[in-house]
Amino acid sequence: MSGEPARSAVRAGVLRRLGRKPFMLAVLAVLVLCGAAAALAPLLAPYDPYRVDTARRLEASSREHWLGTDEFGRDVLSRLLFGARVSLAVGLLATAIGLVSGLVIGLCAGYFRRLDNVMMRLVDVLMAIPAVLLAIAVVAVLGPGLPQIMVAVGVSSLPGFARLTRSVVLGLRELEFVQASRAAGASDVFILLRDILPNVLPSVLVFGSLHMARSLLAVSILNFLGLGVQPPTAEWGAMVSGARSYLRQAPMLATVPSMAIFLVALSFNLLGDELRDLLDPRLRGVV
Repeated sequence: MSGEPARSAVRAGVLRRLGRKPFMLAVLAVLVLCGAAAALAPLLAPYDPYRVDTARRLEASSREHWLGTDEFGRDVLSRLLFGARVSLAVGLLATAIGLVSGLVIGLCAGYFRRLDNVMMRLVDVLMAIPAVLLAIAVVAVLGPGLPQIMVAVGVSSLPGFARLTRSVVLGLRELEFVQASRAAGASDVFILLRDILPNVLPSVLVFGSLHMARSLLAVSILNFLGLGVQPPTAEWGAMVSGARSYLRQAPMLATVPSMAIFLVALSFNLLGDELRDLLDPRLRGVV
């Protein structure tokens, strides 16, 4: 079995093994529900998330406002749903930026010996700076805003993807099927795209699912610090930041978005761990 049939069989096997694990099904259900809630926020939100009603500020949970209201009388549930759209979308796009750019750099550094030293030394420079500080530095240069946050978090995640990709490519570069393609006269681009990339993607995608949790936390931290979305935009990190002054009066204001961040980040971490076990050939016999 080879080619596309083999890859289809592997995907089917992964889905079967996931189906035999109720806990992982619950994790997937959490992520699917969060994604659906974010996508359908305009339909699910009971109120306009930006409607101010100072007469009902800091209300506790009630039949009208299930999660209460914030310091401006805005419905917390509605803002939580709309905030999910921003947090998840920015985290996903930031991860995609880091994945694609790191994948390209890692492929070139691992396959072309002349580029390896120069590219990886630049990656080492980025790795020497803590990810959050690097993201803050990028935002400081580009200015606050959602596009700037996506670029900042993407740049801070690039080194991890690049080094992982390079390490896998170094192991594949001298294998027989790559040597056979080279001996048959295939171009370097063909070998990279046809022979090496399909074997690199599983490891990179698993790392990406794990890194999605880090990206979500980094986005929330930057928004908490006021470097991303600007009021009154609903976003989980910004909601926690705005609730700092009301922790004693209305602890739910900070607890609800904090728990949402925790739950989604934990789910992505658990999903990444499970995918790693399922896609690692050395562990398939024990899963």
